[in-house]
Amino acid sequence: MKHASGILESRRRLLQNGMLVASGFAIVPAAFSAALDAQDNLNDQPGGESWTIGNKWLSRTIVFRPKTGLFTQKFSDLATGADFIAPGQTRSFRTPEFSFHCGSKSCAGESPLWNLLGSSRADLPHGKSLTIRLRHTEEPVEASVVYSVYDEHAAIRKHLVLHNAGQEVLHISHMSVEALSISLGPANETTLLTQYGTTPRETFYTGRSEDAGLLVANGRTGDGLAVISEVPGYMKRTEVGGWDLADGFCISVMYDTDLMPFERTLAPGEEFTTAASSLVLFRNGDEFNDPHWALPSYTSKVLERRVDAQGPPWIYNTWEPFERSINHDIVLELIDAASAMGMDVFTIDDGWQLDYGENAINTTSFPGGLKPIMDALEGKGMRLGLWIPLAAVGKKTADYRPEWVTQDREGNPKTTDTMGGEKQVMCMASAFRDTAAARIIDAIERFNLAYVKLDITTIFNAYGEAPGCWAKGHDHSNWAESLGRTYEGISYVTRKVYEKHPEVLLDLTFELWGQKHIIDAGLLAAGDLDWMSNVDDREPDSAGPLQARQLLYLRAASMPVESMLIGNIHAELPTIQESFATAIGSAPLLLGDLRKLSAADRKWYHEKIGWFKQLRRSTKIGESFFPLGSWQQTTPAKWDGFARMARSGNGVIALFRNKSNATEAIVQLPLLPAGTYKLRSVITGKDMGAFAKSDWVRGVPVKFTGAERVEVIEVSSVQG
Repeated sequence: MKHASGILESRRRLLQNGMLVASGFAIVPAAFSAALDAQDNLNDQPGGESWTIGNKWLSRTIVFRPKTGLFTQKFSDLATGADFIAPGQTRSFRTPEFSFHCGSKSCAGESPLWNLLGSSRADLPHGKSLTIRLRHTEEPVEASVVYSVYDEHAAIRKHLVLHNAGQEVLHISHMSVEALSISLGPANETTLLTQYGTTPRETFYTGRSEDAGLLVANGRTGDGLAVISEVPGYMKRTEVGGWDLADGFCISVMYDTDLMPFERTLAPGEEFTTAASSLVLFRNGDEFNDPHWALPSYTSKVLERRVDAQGPPWIYNTWEPFERSINHDIVLELIDAASAMGMDVFTIDDGWQLDYGENAINTTSFPGGLKPIMDALEGKGMRLGLWIPLAAVGKKTADYRPEWVTQDREGNPKTTDTMGGEKQVMCMASAFRDTAAARIIDAIERFNLAYVKLDITTIFNAYGEAPGCWAKGHDHSNWAESLGRTYEGISYVTRKVYEKHPEVLLDLTFELWGQKHIIDAGLLAAGDLDWMSNVDDREPDSAGPLQARQLLYLRAASMPVESMLIGNIHAELPTIQESFATAIGSAPLLLGDLRKLSAADRKWYHEKIGWFKQLRRSTKIGESFFPLGSWQQTTPAKWDGFARMARSGNGVIALFRNKSNATEAIVQLPLLPAGTYKLRSVITGKDMGAFAKSDWVRGVPVKFTGAERVEVIEVSSVQG
């Protein structure tokens, strides 16, 4: 029995460690691990050094010892007093700080096979960074490990820069950017929220493309951390191992190794900068330390490319219901309505161009070109936006070159079906990317664009086409390397555009990023906005705003809502109140046939959009997001809603009755700061009373009046 028990324990350990090995995690044998634990306290090792980086919210101490390599010795939440690496903690195995394979050799940070080259500190806008430079003793690779913190956030961000210091090409794979063993308490107290931080799951878990933000916490104390990966799209993988460790769990933020494997070749002297990962500390239910405050503040102020005090513009898009039938006369009629509503950007979607991959105008639909459209918009105080396919091009366009086309495994050119017919898919890991960037820049300058919707297949589309490129002669050594290089090619294009036009808003759609409804920090590192969905809203009983809010609620926990463009909410359906109230939950976007709006409807929109713009200018509602009611599963049978509040206590609440028979909604917001709050209905203009924090803890009743299905409430903190 004793022998059998030992075998069982070995199998359990093998399963646990097998998850880490498959992920590129370096496992340290138990005997060596014990020696390393003992050496943690040896501060007199020649050549050793330690660094502490932090702010008033957190502190992380990193240590280098010649016999142990690089590891995190201490990681503390200074706001709550929680220590995430317990002093004197005995670990049965060690997580390696970072790891990757160089050829067939595993290069883990916590290893004696590194020499310390040096370290440096630097100031960042509203923060600071620490860079630790290492040189491997057996492979000609240098690794710079970069840690960054930001003044007002309990978060630490980390990335690597790998440098080929040799004379031969290096092959990098199995990349883990962040790898830590964290102490939160007993394993049976650990909880995990996945899928953007809203879906409960078991604590032995592999996160994939949709796991852009994982929240791990002690279910009893509330202490926890969010793991946010900037690895793009399908390249993303996050491992959480929380079953077999008595005093904690391990996390690793990685590029994938199997479904969409990461590989990278480095020529002599070449560098590769990895995507970053962030660890955001929190304590559930603890005022501003709660993740409903901590995460939106961090993601909106740090991970979004541009923080605009005015908020995102109100965008109208022609796609539904006009699709490719849009033309000059319809656009001029729509401009009058959009202007009367108070819209900022008027976007012509597919159909304005002669062919995909060029900026020549479809003169059948727009016989005078776009100049009359631009003049009409600028005369109304609006700007033009355009839909532009990035990598799907027509064979007769100047951007088409056979040597740049993506190829499948058999060497055949890849094509994609579009509303404009079958198009060639160009490889973003080829010289095509410079041509694509030049085309976008030309369109911005020629048409004075404020916004560009970059769309359609790149790595692959969202509907099942095979990923990657098998062509020879591109900037990838094989199919696997083409995957990561494609995402890098997208970032290359946007970077080129921003260098010339930093003011333009670039929207990277879910189809371009390769999965339905996807958004992640990798996309936000490359662009401003994400057209995240195409929710059908053509009829009163279409999926419409109800499903748009489902998408919003399940992503808002870890992704900034003002980066989300959730199409296709029609301004005239199902009610103008529901369309408006749904739009103010994210980056405001409306579609539909605006010509059907009455003069009274247009005036209503103008007043309400004007009110919201003023609120957004004066109130930092990006500092939080609180889903309300039946938010985990929106349903016509129950009410749902959201609150977007500033730390000042000012903000907005939107409530949706749906098709339920609810006469009122009980709104609980126990995390509002202490004070008194006045409520005013934006729908009716009536005052709704004043409420203290204790009322929000119990729940404030908000009545639905008559047949109204929507209530929008302005919340104002009463000083003194």
